[in-house]
Amino acid sequence: MAQPSASDIERAWEDNKLAQVLYHDWEAQTYDEKWAISFDERCTSIVRDRFSRIVEPVRGDAENRPYRTALELGAGTGFFSLNLKLAGVLDEVHVTDLSPGMVQAAQENARRLGFEVEGRVADAERLPYDDDTFDIVVGHAVIHHIPDVEGALREMVRVLKPGGRLVIAGEPTTIGHWYARHLGRITWEVSTRVAALPPFRRRWAREPEELDESSRAAALEAVVDLHTFDPGELAAMARRAGAVEVSTTTEELASAFFGWPVRTFEYAVKPERLGWGWATFAYTGWKRLMRVDEVLARVVPQRFFYNVGVTGRKPEA
Repeated sequence: MAQPSASDIERAWEDNKLAQVLYHDWEAQTYDEKWAISFDERCTSIVRDRFSRIVEPVRGDAENRPYRTALELGAGTGFFSLNLKLAGVLDEVHVTDLSPGMVQAAQENARRLGFEVEGRVADAERLPYDDDTFDIVVGHAVIHHIPDVEGALREMVRVLKPGGRLVIAGEPTTIGHWYARHLGRITWEVSTRVAALPPFRRRWAREPEELDESSRAAALEAVVDLHTFDPGELAAMARRAGAVEVSTTTEELASAFFGWPVRTFEYAVKPERLGWGWATFAYTGWKRLMRVDEVLARVVPQRFFYNVGVTGRKPEA
C-alpha cells in the first residue's frame, strides 16, 4: 500500500473515516511484523488466555465451544479471530474491517493457515449482516477507533443470535493510555538521541527517512485513536446497547510498564541490531510480568491496568 502523503494526513484530520482507511491500509502489509503477530502457539496461547480471562467468570461458556459462527469486528490482519480458530474456540469465521487492505491481509493469513474466511469491508456502525446471524461477535483493539462506540456495540448485539455472546478485548483504559504514551514518548526521545551519538550512529541509528515515516505514522495514529475507557463506563455502555450479563476484565499493569518501552525501543533503532536473544528477553519478560499482573488484579482497581475487555450476551428471545 502507498504511504499517505502529508496532504492525505491533513485531510484525515477533517475526515475520520478517511483517516481510518488511510492508516490501516498503510499498516496492513507490515502490521504483523510491527506488533510481533504470528499464528503459532505463542500468539495462539496469548489470544486463548486473553479470551478466557474475559469469559472465565461466565458459567457454561466452555460448553459453547467451539462457537459455530463467529464475526470479528475490525479484524485487522486476523490476529484475534484466526488465533481463536487455531485454539479451537471458533469454527466458521467471518471478518470485517473498514480498511480493504486489512480484510485482504486477514484472508491471506487464513489461506496460509489452510482455511478460508469470509471478509467484508464494513463500517462497524452499520454491519452488513441480518439480525440474529452469529453465535459470537469478537473484537480486539477496535472500538477505540470507532466514532460511535455505543452504536457499534448495538450493531454487535443486533447481529448476534439470541443468547449469543460479544467479546471485546485489548482496549486502552484512560489511565493506562496516559502512562503508556508517556513511557513511549520518553523511550523514543532517549533511544533516538543516544543512537545518533557518534559512538553508536553507524550501528544503531535508523535512517532519517525511516524516522520520518515513523513520525508520520504516529501523527496519523493520533487521529485514528479516538477513545479510552473507564471499565465501569464501558460496561454501562454495553448494557445500554442491549447486552445482558455484562462484565469487564483488565490486564497488563507491570507488563505494560515493561512492554511499552521495549516495543518503542525496537522501533527507535536498527532492527538488525536486535536478534533472537532480544526477542526472547522481551517475550519472556512480558510473560512473567503478566503472571505478576494476575496477582495484582486481586487488589488493584481495574482502571489502573492498561487493557480492558468486556463481554455480554444478547437476551434470549
